[in-house]
Amino acid sequence: MSEKPKSTLPSKYDPQTVEKNRYQFWLDGKYFEATADPKKEPFTIVIPPPNVTGKLHLGHAWDTAMQDTISRMKRMQGYDVLWLPGMDHAGIATQAKVEAKLKEQGQSRYDLGREKFVDKVWEWKEEYASHIRKQWEKLGLGLDYSRERFTMDVGLSEAVREVFVKLYNKGLIYRGEYIINWDPKTKTALSDIEVIHKEIQGHFYHLRYPIKDSEESIEIATTRPETMLGDTAVAVHPKDDRYKHLVGKKVILPIVGREIEIVADDYVDMEFGSGAVKITPAHDPNDFEIGNRHKLERVLVMNEDGTMNENAGKYKGLDRFECRIQIVNDLKELGVLFEIEDHTHTVGHSERSNAVVEPYLSTQWFVNMQPLADASVEMQKNDGKVNFVPDRFENTYLHWMDNIRDWCISRQLWWGHRIPAWYHKETNEIYVGKEAPADSENWEQDNDVLDTWFSSALWPFSTMGWPDKDAEDFKRHFPNDVLVTGYDIIFFWVARMIFQSLEFTGERPFKDVVMHGLIRDAEGRKMSKSLGNGVDPMDVIDKYGADSLRYFLLTGSSPGQDLRFYWEKVESTWNFANKIWNASRFCLMNMENFSYEDIDLSGEKSIADKWILTRLNETIEQVSKNTTKYEFGEAGRYLYNFIWDDFCDWYIEMAKLPLYGEDAPKKKTTQSVLAYVLDNIMRMLHPFMPFITEEIWQELPHQGESITVAKWPEVRKDLHDEQAMKEMERLVSIIKSVRNIRAEVNTPMSKQVKLLVQAEDETTVKELEFNRTYIERFCNTSELVIASSVDVPEKAMSAVVTGLELFLPLEGLIDIEKERTRLESELEKWAKEVERVQKKLANEGFVKKAPEAVVAEEKQKEQDYLEKHTKVKARLMELNN
Repeated sequence: MSEKPKSTLPSKYDPQTVEKNRYQFWLDGKYFEATADPKKEPFTIVIPPPNVTGKLHLGHAWDTAMQDTISRMKRMQGYDVLWLPGMDHAGIATQAKVEAKLKEQGQSRYDLGREKFVDKVWEWKEEYASHIRKQWEKLGLGLDYSRERFTMDVGLSEAVREVFVKLYNKGLIYRGEYIINWDPKTKTALSDIEVIHKEIQGHFYHLRYPIKDSEESIEIATTRPETMLGDTAVAVHPKDDRYKHLVGKKVILPIVGREIEIVADDYVDMEFGSGAVKITPAHDPNDFEIGNRHKLERVLVMNEDGTMNENAGKYKGLDRFECRIQIVNDLKELGVLFEIEDHTHTVGHSERSNAVVEPYLSTQWFVNMQPLADASVEMQKNDGKVNFVPDRFENTYLHWMDNIRDWCISRQLWWGHRIPAWYHKETNEIYVGKEAPADSENWEQDNDVLDTWFSSALWPFSTMGWPDKDAEDFKRHFPNDVLVTGYDIIFFWVARMIFQSLEFTGERPFKDVVMHGLIRDAEGRKMSKSLGNGVDPMDVIDKYGADSLRYFLLTGSSPGQDLRFYWEKVESTWNFANKIWNASRFCLMNMENFSYEDIDLSGEKSIADKWILTRLNETIEQVSKNTTKYEFGEAGRYLYNFIWDDFCDWYIEMAKLPLYGEDAPKKKTTQSVLAYVLDNIMRMLHPFMPFITEEIWQELPHQGESITVAKWPEVRKDLHDEQAMKEMERLVSIIKSVRNIRAEVNTPMSKQVKLLVQAEDETTVKELEFNRTYIERFCNTSELVIASSVDVPEKAMSAVVTGLELFLPLEGLIDIEKERTRLESELEKWAKEVERVQKKLANEGFVKKAPEAVVAEEKQKEQDYLEKHTKVKARLMELNN
């Protein structure tokens, strides 16, 4: 290798300059593309596909930074890494965005028709997919774009049809009329987990339904009086003595005038309310089941948009909540409504539109979940299970699987995978198949599309070429090695991937699933548009660079925990990057014309050399171990401490002695150690901070084209020296103790001092004499005495270090009279502060009226001032004795 020219690193670290065009260098080199090299073991991650609805948020940045860290490390460890990128069509969310855009232009999807509307959504998808790729670039994500997928690609659509048809033929997909969660705003069905339950202040309306041909009435209560228009029965418990005589009789439904029966059913709670409940089979899931048991009519009183239909009589056309107001007034006038009780209860809201969800009778497609769930739960008892990290989330997953309900998979949308079912135009026959029937002119395809999560559930294997089981990527890269995702979509996505993978491939979809939490603001609140507390990751990158953002996100919390965003902490990681940059510039300036072949660690090494190489070994071991365990915060802590404290603050300072000295062999050894350690630092840090490490590594004496494919550092036992660790630890303790004493007596480092070191034995004396230069240099001594016995001065500052004592004679260290005067003034100052704060705390009015936090702060001040007063007094006593 040719000689390295003088470093071209600018004097100031500018992340924008460092990160500009570097991504293209990586793409041009095809460093992120899986090679299918048979000599390499494959390692696979698929990206949780972001929705093509807008920009990536901080949660995406956190999630993908973790995946990038894993994949970069594995690539450097010699694996054939595939990190597969892709995006999700996000049915409801994307259609809503495009419809909103059309509305601004005075159009609706119905004006365009299905085909042209879908074309518009594809245009939207291309535009926003381009935005997302640019954001991936800014984050520095090592994605294999040659394998990028979209959930509505031809191959993935084929997989969706294959799964639907097979589940249908197996009897696990069926079509039926059920009460489903209905979003009146987007006019589509929702699955249970797409409903967010919120507590709201509502009312209990207490009504009396008159009994036919009787003076009696029966009391019921409801939170949704508008649904009474669809009542088809009143139910009581069969053992309730109050109502036994009424079972089988009829009541007259107020306003409507319809006769409905009183039925007995075990579902009714005798202790709750009046013990009688109205039954509305078309508008309540429990009532639906009761209705089935008693063969009750199902009367639907609402339209899909939440307005009342023809079955609502005079209320037809009213919005459901307007209807509620009017019907309440009418019931009052009739004397049927006799009490309105305030009531706080949970109400379902659409996750997508925030509309109040309506339990709604509808014909939909469902997946029979129980057999799929049972098999998935059973798999978790075997060695081939999915490993949850942290493992507590396995219980969360299993609990949901144990209490599974059938999955409503049809959505009343135009954007998505259209359900592969056709209805004969003249008969009631249904045909389900991957393609349309041969006589397609006689059939009409189902208008609905599948739930987005139906296709997302196939993501780990559909992206690999399945259902073609001979596809090379499927054979090599499935099951995936790890999935990284938020704990908030265990039910939405993780569980569904597991049961679909097990059903169709016979294997788990991934070996590990690493769960992270949510990103919150500095106050711990969830980031949202309504609160206006969101932070755009691209804004953070523009200010501090991608490396700083990534390092903060990766090291800011432990697995499974939420993360609070602080601008100050991102700034501190930027300061860390600055420290790395400046240390690297120093090293490179002292390696001018130093080539890779010049690196020689076989020469005589100083105690500092041996120590830093041993600490490097320890750091490599800990960073490798913790990153493999997905403990990025711990790995980052080891890296930070080693780089900032050990390498920058200690080794570089000690390296200046031989670097600026006249001993050529020592200088070369020091240059070799600097080059070797800095190279390994860059490699370990690269998965966390890819841009700055590539920039610096390119300036170092190295082999290879890019740090992305450089070999991951390995522990070298031949460079491990425990004795050096002990000796260096003692040296550092001496230097720190002397510096602490100087600070205590306000003696600047620039002033030379006399230092007496009394060692416990001759071995320690020899050790310290061998390292004498470091003590003289970093303690700035005018005279240094190292012996097993020293003449201790009458007045001296002292410190105890393992195996020795340190003495700094006061004479020469300070001007005793000036120090006495200074301490007396300081003593008086702290005495006044103590008196002031104690007087304040003795005031009962202040203690009672002031906020608790203010009182606590004053108490803390009192303690602080007392401690300072005590220390200054002790110092004065030492000087006066």
